[in-house]
Parts: sequence; structure tokens; C-alpha cells
Amino acid sequence: MSYPFEIFDQSSSVINEGKVGWRCPSNIAIVKYWGKHGRQLPKNASLSFTLTNAHTDTYISYSENNKGRLSLSFLFEGKPNNAFEEKIKKFLESVTAFYPVLNRLNLEISSSNSFPHSSGIASSASAMAAIAMCICEIDQNTSGNENSEIDLKKASYLARLGSGSASRSVIPLLGAWGVHDKIINSSDLFAVDIDEVHDVFKTFHDDILIVSAAEKSVSSTAGHALMDGNVYSEARYQQANDRITQLKEILQAGDIDSFGKLAEDEAMTLHALMMCSDPSYVLLEPGTLDMIKEIRAFRQRTGTPIYFTLDAGPNIHLLYPDHVSAAAEKFVNQTLLPFTANGRVIKDKVGNGPQKLV
Repeated sequence: MSYPFEIFDQSSSVINEGKVGWRCPSNIAIVKYWGKHGRQLPKNASLSFTLTNAHTDTYISYSENNKGRLSLSFLFEGKPNNAFEEKIKKFLESVTAFYPVLNRLNLEISSSNSFPHSSGIASSASAMAAIAMCICEIDQNTSGNENSEIDLKKASYLARLGSGSASRSVIPLLGAWGVHDKIINSSDLFAVDIDEVHDVFKTFHDDILIVSAAEKSVSSTAGHALMDGNVYSEARYQQANDRITQLKEILQAGDIDSFGKLAEDEAMTLHALMMCSDPSYVLLEPGTLDMIKEIRAFRQRTGTPIYFTLDAGPNIHLLYPDHVSAAAEKFVNQTLLPFTANGRVIKDKVGNGPQKLV
């Protein structure tokens, strides 16, 4: 099988022990991907803002072993997490075809989030993206290419195999994943950057209002699978690709109002698809709906360009440009905080992608 990147042959190299660390952000999709096929391939293209403050920090210490297979230990926020460790181990064992050095390594992984895990803030995206960046650096270090920049195409390809949306978390500012005729070099195998964007979108904030920090009742993996039997799935895939075309034009033009309408329509579509699945399920909470009503009423009353979107969970992502940040902060504090869990808000903004920690 061919891969869209170089594979290093390290069968005869001596591996010195070392440590790498990367911080990778979550991302918030404006046009959502919901439904997949094959090995983590999307049924439609998606496009997202890369964030800054909602992130995962991952450190990996590595050394050579003589077992001929990967050895792994894992800590999440300082404590063992057997379920996540087993998931990561299976993932890494599955990619040894293009990372053969993994079969020669002991890996000690330590990971932590700046936000609640499995609550619908794309925690798997930031987690798998951070692991992917670490593995790419280890691969380079053990092959003698340690001074090279990480190939983001390769990192995105690897991250995708752990979590589809993780493919976009290694891309600065705006990332698109999935083949689309309006996006240059787009691919189902990895995400690419969107560089034709008006400056106003480079200033966007995302206040993540935590309605619930509890683990979701239905995982994203299960939700994607339910799209296979959803009677609206084919129409949805076409709609998503049409909206990508619209969004590309909106981003270039700096049309904030059209952007906000599309973002909100996509959020409602995503959760409508969940309600139309068989079995149907609802991830929205009463506080989610209360905030949606308040946001729309505030925008209609004041004309302030403040909009919302949702990921696969109940938490509101409040989107707005920097020039209305003072009004947005006042609105959040005075109106929306009572609907959150213990007043928890993650004040985020669009970001520049992965950050090297070690």
C-alpha cells in the first residue's frame, strides 16, 4: 500500500531513549462531519476552526525494547486509565505498517486535558492529534531526522485513524477534511488548511459554555454508525458539501452574518440527525435550549453578531468577532452563566495549531 508521505526504515538503527511533548487544541467544526465509512473515512467534507485554550498536553518517554512489539503504559491526568490505554495501544499497533519503529519501543504516555473529557468538546480530537504529533517526532528522532519540521500531512493522516476530527486539530486556524471540489488538495485521508479567509475570522472567539461536564450518553463513534440507517443521511451528505461551498465564499468575503446563520443551521442539523436516528437519542440539555433562545433574542434585540454552534454534546460554543468581545462578555456574565454547570466557561479563540512542549 502507498502512503502520501515518507516511511523511514529504522530496522538497523540504534534507538536512544528520549522524551517528546506536544500540546494540541480541540477544534470546532462549522460544517460538521457525521457519518463515516471504511477506516475512518468521512461521508462528507467538514471545515473547522482550530482552537487555543481547549487542548490536550501529551508527553511520551520512549526507549528501545527487545520484545519485537510495542510496550505501553499510560496515565491520564496522573492516574491510570485502562480503557483509554487499551484504545491507544490498539491504535498504535494498527499503524505499525507506516511506523514500524513502534514495534521496537517502550512508550510511557502522560496526557491531560484543559477541559472535561468525553463531554462533547472533541476531546478525542485533541488527544489523538497530540499523540500523532508525538509519534511523528519520535519517528523522526529515531531515524536521524530530528531537526526536520513535523510533516502535518503525515500527522493528520495518523491522527485521523485515531479520531476523524483529530485530522483537523493539527491544522492552524482553519482546517478542512474530506474531498471537496472547491478545496485545493482536499482529501479523505488527511486535513488541509484553508488560507483564503478574511481577517475578521482570524479574530474569532469561541466561549465554550459548559452545560454539563458529564460523559455523553451516546458516544460519537456510536452516533456516526447510526447514520448508516438514517433515512436522511444521503440528503445530509449533499447538504454538508453544498454548505462547504457556501462557507468558502463567506470566509473569503468576511460575511459575519451569513457565517453565523450557517454555523447555527449546522448545529441544529447535527442534533436533528441524532433525534432521527434509530434508536433516536438527545444530547441537548434544558440549559442548552435556554441559551439558544437567549442568544437569538439578544442578537435580534441588539444587532450584535454573536452566534452559537454545538459539537456532539450539550455545550454551547458562542462564536463572535473580537470587536464585540466587550458586549459578548457582558452578555455571558449577565445572562448565560446561570445556565452553565457551576458557572464554567472556557474562553477560547481561534489558534495556530500544535505547540511543541519539550
